Amino acid sequence: MSSIKKVVLAYSGGLDTSAIVPWLKENYGCEVIAFVADVGQGAEELEGVEEKAIASGASECYVVDLKDEMVSEYIYPTLKTGSIYEGTYLLGTSMARPIIAKAQVEIARKVGADALSHGCTGKGNDQVRFESTFAALAPQLTVIAPWREWDMVSREDLLAYLAERNIETTASATKIYSRDANAWHISHEGGELEDPWQEPTKQIWTMTVDPEDAPDAPERVTLSFNEGELTHVDGEALSPYQALVKLNTVAAAHGVGRIDIVENRLVGMKSRGCYETPGGTVMLKAYKALETMVLDKAALKYREQIGLEFSHVMYDGRWFTALNDALLAGAESFAKKVTGDIVVKLYKGQATVTQRRSPNSLYSEDFATFGADDVYDQKHAEGFIRLFSLSSRIAALKNQG
Repeated sequence: MSSIKKVVLAYSGGLDTSAIVPWLKENYGCEVIAFVADVGQGAEELEGVEEKAIASGASECYVVDLKDEMVSEYIYPTLKTGSIYEGTYLLGTSMARPIIAKAQVEIARKVGADALSHGCTGKGNDQVRFESTFAALAPQLTVIAPWREWDMVSREDLLAYLAERNIETTASATKIYSRDANAWHISHEGGELEDPWQEPTKQIWTMTVDPEDAPDAPERVTLSFNEGELTHVDGEALSPYQALVKLNTVAAAHGVGRIDIVENRLVGMKSRGCYETPGGTVMLKAYKALETMVLDKAALKYREQIGLEFSHVMYDGRWFTALNDALLAGAESFAKKVTGDIVVKLYKGQATVTQRRSPNSLYSEDFATFGADDVYDQKHAEGFIRLFSLSSRIAALKNQG
């Protein structure tokens, strides 16, 4: 008989976790507590989830609202790093995992559980992200990963398993896509996307308007930042979560934020995914545009290095580490200068910065003008160039001699 008495399962109400509840009870003889994280995936995803968990065999179901905390404490700090994984992915799934896993640990402590469980597959990144957080926050708790233990290998196996136990599910063998949504984005995998030569069909995209069908007239939106924090959208003061929701609505209507990529998973294989991040795309464009106004060349270069390193830290699930804290602290120091307003034009899938201003701006029209000026003596450039290229000059003379 298993020594596990009570386990908290990260539960979504989808096919996998619906099967995991009875499987845990049957194979571990334990009580199962369902934990549902509300990270902005939408009311439709959460509708009836508590009843569904209980019907699957869970003794209790906790639904925890994490939306505001996720945006203010995880997304905004990441935004300040400028991180983009492998040049394209805005880390939507990655940013949600540490807060979900942390909240799951908190529920486990509250109910006195001795184990944690999740529905992540043995092929993916999420198993690493969840379990790295568990290790950092509650190493004494046992982790149960059913996909690494059971014999089921397909959706059909899971559907049959539930049918044998008369457990209802909205999943079906015809629902071929794997999707994950939160306030920042939605991801799509599976189906025709498993062939990288296959163009995504229209049914893939669920959050944004097809750019070809977007309005023929552009729309402009103004984002106002204070020390790296987005505080106003079109002059309206909004909380971090409210700002993201508003930008999602505005940008999605213009087809902004779609990407179709092949990425390197942490576990070694490549995978293809389509992502929709409308509001986040606008936020990041605006933030980086404001950075170019207020950070000098050396500072911006270093911030970009922070962003590159942090994109891997976040993607790999290393939020609760000393490296994570150090990188965030570095980004925060640069963010203190990021105050001002940015105007972004939205048009048929594109988000283009068209206006920018900041009280901390290092841009000087007096120095930059192509017209006459009284502040810059162009003759001074000659001495600078001679010193800047001195090492090349010395090397060339040595080679000639």
